[in-house]
Amino acid sequence: MSRSEPGTTPATVDRAVTAFRDGRPICIHDAADREGETDLVYPAGAVTPEAVARLRNDAGGLVCVALADRVAEAFDLPFRQETLEHPAAGNHDLSYDDRSSFSLTVNHRDTHTGITDDDRALTITSLAEAAAAPAETAFAAQFRAPGHVHILRAAEGLLDQRQGHTEMGIALANAAGVPPAVVVCEMLDDTTGGALSPRDAVEYARQHGLPYIEGTQLVDGL
Repeated sequence: MSRSEPGTTPATVDRAVTAFRDGRPICIHDAADREGETDLVYPAGAVTPEAVARLRNDAGGLVCVALADRVAEAFDLPFRQETLEHPAAGNHDLSYDDRSSFSLTVNHRDTHTGITDDDRALTITSLAEAAAAPAETAFAAQFRAPGHVHILRAAEGLLDQRQGHTEMGIALANAAGVPPAVVVCEMLDDTTGGALSPRDAVEYARQHGLPYIEGTQLVDGL
C-alpha cells in the first residue's frame, strides 16, 4: 500500500478515534493501489439531516451504512451478490478487491419516500441504534427493503481480512466505543468527475477542521 502523497498531512489514529467518539466525521483515504478514494466517514448514530446534506453536496458519492459482520449476521443480512440470480451478478471482476460488501438497501418504516435528508437521517440513526442492540431488534419490523440507504457488510476479521472503507470505519467505531455502524461516502471532484485527490481531500479536511487519515495508518494503528 502507498503512503501519503507529497504535501498531505495525515492526522494521528488517536485524533481520528477521538473525533469518532465525539460524533464528528473524518476523511479516510484507503490506498492508491486499492480504490484510491477518500471517503467522508461518520459514526452513523451522529448523522443528522444536515450531515446527509453535507454528504450529498461535499462528498457526492453513494451514501452507505457499514455494519459489523456480527450485526449483519444477527439481522440475517446477506451479501447482495449472493441473492442475485441475474447473469450480471456472476462475476464482479473487481480490480481492487475479491468481492463487494453490498448487502440490502433499506428505508426505515417511518419514512415517506426514504430519499429526503430527514428520511435518510432517520434510517441511518435507526440502523446505529439497531447495531447497538442487535439481539433486541426486530429488523424487518423497523426497516423495509428495497430502500434508499445502502447497507455494507464488513468482513468478519475486519482489517486482518479486508482493508476497505467498510472495515476501516467499523474498526474505528470499535476503537471509539460507539455502535458498529458507520456512514461512508466517496468524495468526488466536481471538475474532473473522478475521485477527489488526496491533496484536495487534505485541503477540504483542513478547511473544515476534520481529521484526514491514510488507510495504512489505520491498518497499522488499530
